Amino acid sequence: MEETTGKIERPAAVLIAGPTASGKSALALDVAVRLGGAVINADSMQVYSGLHVLTARPDAEETACARHLLYGHVDPSQRYSVGRYLEDAAGAMERCGKDGLVPVFTGGTGLYFKALLEGLSPIPQVPDEVRAQVQARLETAGIEALRNELVKADPELAARHPALDAQRLIRALAVYRETGRPLSSWQEEPGTPLIDASRTVRLFLDPDRDWLYERIDRRFEAMIEQGALEEVRALVARIDDTSLPAMRAHGVPHLAAHLRGEMSLEDAISCGQADTRHYAKRQKTWFRHQMTGWDMLDPRGEKARERWLAGLAA
Repeated sequence: MEETTGKIERPAAVLIAGPTASGKSALALDVAVRLGGAVINADSMQVYSGLHVLTARPDAEETACARHLLYGHVDPSQRYSVGRYLEDAAGAMERCGKDGLVPVFTGGTGLYFKALLEGLSPIPQVPDEVRAQVQARLETAGIEALRNELVKADPELAARHPALDAQRLIRALAVYRETGRPLSSWQEEPGTPLIDASRTVRLFLDPDRDWLYERIDRRFEAMIEQGALEEVRALVARIDDTSLPAMRAHGVPHLAAHLRGEMSLEDAISCGQADTRHYAKRQKTWFRHQMTGWDMLDPRGEKARERWLAGLAA
């Protein structure tokens, strides 16, 4: 990736990625206002309703400045997939096209951006009952038994990911049970991109680590003041399945533990901050390895940011 400079022609779409708390949302809003665009969410936690504060979704003032799409439209009791996201993103782009708006995708979920630019392999949908069978097997035999089954069913995937988590194990084994074909084999088939990469501007915000970690810690403390604990209280009151993606949002497990009396609020905040910092580190590493060809910008550099914005709107 290279520092972006110079004039940029009006793009068919703008993609702004980066680690959590790096300033993506603010920059995307600036782009949408300057280009006449709509901000489209590309963060796997911001799709869920009920977690407005804890997932740092844009506030009312921000959403009043430009249209925002795919935020908070999924109930946290659901399992939202990359496939569903791609379908929703296609619908959002269609709405932008009808209204003459430039789609400005922003978020920190690398798989969403990868799907937008490369499409998804045509992996068949697995019936709920098949998935439930594998889930039951996990509950009775344990995760190591499932990992051993994966070695036999899909040795290639097992070799690439020897410590695959429970949900991905369930998916891989369910696909094999339903189709008789390993998931790794399905994944080799190319998908159809939703966005033509040659007609996009792709920017990755890559801040200094210490600067980013300080922002993460301050933001988490601000979230507590703004009602994050109350959001978690409402969430756990109606959902008890801790395997659901929304129940694993950064801060939710530790604040839930505090509400159960298992740790102090101070410890819950500290653990939530550490968990978010670790996630930001993984995001930076993933993007650098997986999303080559993106421009890079240090969000601390105000002059470089303004030059980029000025060139984009020229």
